[in-house]
Amino acid sequence: MDRFHELNAFIAVAEAGGFSAAARRTGLAQPAVSKAIAALEKRLGVALFNRSTRNVTLTDHGQRYFERTKLMIEELDDADNEMTNSALRVSGPVRISVPSTFGRLHVLPLIPELLTLYPELAVDLVLSDIVRDMVDDRVDLAIRVGAIDEPDAVVRRVAATPLVCVGSLSYFRDRGVPQTPADLVKHNCLIYGGLREAANWPFVGPDGPFSVSVRGNLSSNSIETIRAAVLAGVGIGFFTKGSLVGGLSGPDVVTVLDGFVRGARDVNLVWPNRRFVPARVRRTTEFFTEAIPKRLSDSGHVERTSMRSF
Repeated sequence: MDRFHELNAFIAVAEAGGFSAAARRTGLAQPAVSKAIAALEKRLGVALFNRSTRNVTLTDHGQRYFERTKLMIEELDDADNEMTNSALRVSGPVRISVPSTFGRLHVLPLIPELLTLYPELAVDLVLSDIVRDMVDDRVDLAIRVGAIDEPDAVVRRVAATPLVCVGSLSYFRDRGVPQTPADLVKHNCLIYGGLREAANWPFVGPDGPFSVSVRGNLSSNSIETIRAAVLAGVGIGFFTKGSLVGGLSGPDVVTVLDGFVRGARDVNLVWPNRRFVPARVRRTTEFFTEAIPKRLSDSGHVERTSMRSF
């Protein structure tokens, strides 16, 4: 029996939850669907479905096989649709994963422009600071800030955003301005990453890179939480500039220790390494390749202070 016929029958039964429903979906007779599944299970040497009088469910082997083969069928459908319709038509779903704060500040504002350009797209924007598994979570494109450790992914660097050490004027009026990184041990440093005790912030001096162990009364795995605390005058934060512009730009928030902060974080577009990339994903990637660097350069700035006391 044709393997593609078997695979189509398997996907239909898995999604419909039964042989009769799969037959109606595919337009085949129920015996033909059952025969295709039996042939597939015999060829693979495993049971793909648990069968009962009331329902049909995937076995563990069947679930793993479904997750792999579903992607293959979708890619084949994408290729068919692109050839059948037009290479210029961009339509269908695109799932985009991006860190929460960076996404809110720099990606979400670009979505209306993307949808105006390609009105037949259906964007699913996932804002999360958790690095998601692109295959398991069905992510078409990820926008990430920082190093990428995914050998099976395609990575395109599109921009860089510098690191900054930042606080509010109200905090510095009360506590003074740190003149050197060593002064941070006397300050309330707000720690991103959820570390409860201390963190090492990186700096560069005349003798090269070094780090300072800092502490504070607030830590969180959410950039939004630390940003809000900085704005409220709770303490000093250490971020990428791209995570600060917008809501924290303006005269009430300033950077300090600028002469000691030299690092930057790359902004990367990442997508699964597949042989076929749908037109909708290619066009979306091309859009963000141009739009994100412009967005970062056009965004507001964080004021810089001289090393003075208030």
